[in-house]
Amino acid sequence: MLGAGAGKLGLPLTPAQMDGFVAYVRLIERWNSAYNLTAVRDPRAMIFQHILDCLAVVAPLRREIGVSGEASLLDVGSGAGLPGAVIAAIEPALRVVCVDSVGKKAAFVTHAAAALGLKNLTALHRRVEDLPPSEPFAIITSRAFASLGDFVASTRPLLADGGVWMAMKGKTPSDELAHLKGVTFHVEPNSVPGLDAERCLVWLRPTKE
Repeated sequence: MLGAGAGKLGLPLTPAQMDGFVAYVRLIERWNSAYNLTAVRDPRAMIFQHILDCLAVVAPLRREIGVSGEASLLDVGSGAGLPGAVIAAIEPALRVVCVDSVGKKAAFVTHAAAALGLKNLTALHRRVEDLPPSEPFAIITSRAFASLGDFVASTRPLLADGGVWMAMKGKTPSDELAHLKGVTFHVEPNSVPGLDAERCLVWLRPTKE
């Protein structure tokens, strides 16, 4: 199920990666009983709605910006680490920071990073507006954080020169796009194997002064 879905995305997983994602789902399932990390309760559904949904952005991300040891990604309002933890697992050269204003969710990501040996993954219990802009990020992403306008406004000081926002959305958010200012954008349809739901990525960059 997971291996076949990842293969359809052009991301063949090693046995170690497979084991890691299965362990991650089990961690979410275990913590969910006490901390309500996600509304999805069934582990099989988590594979499609969480793991494969997040893996579906990896190939577009590689195409858009490439991945190197110099690159860094900020996942805003990451909850259980989606998509940040999934991206960190598949891209070990990428420095990934997950930020969430809910302490129990940041604590879970910290625990998951240690349990899964993801040395490139860090979690912060902060409001994104309170993060210092001293270490800007090449990629800033969100999966279910806020409207595009709020997402861009709250994170603009944290975007590196030449950086890009990557917003994971369901249907194309036409109303949100119509109200954007100070950015250029393009919308990319994105499909998730085994998931009968509309998905897209919205790529945004600041307009040049």
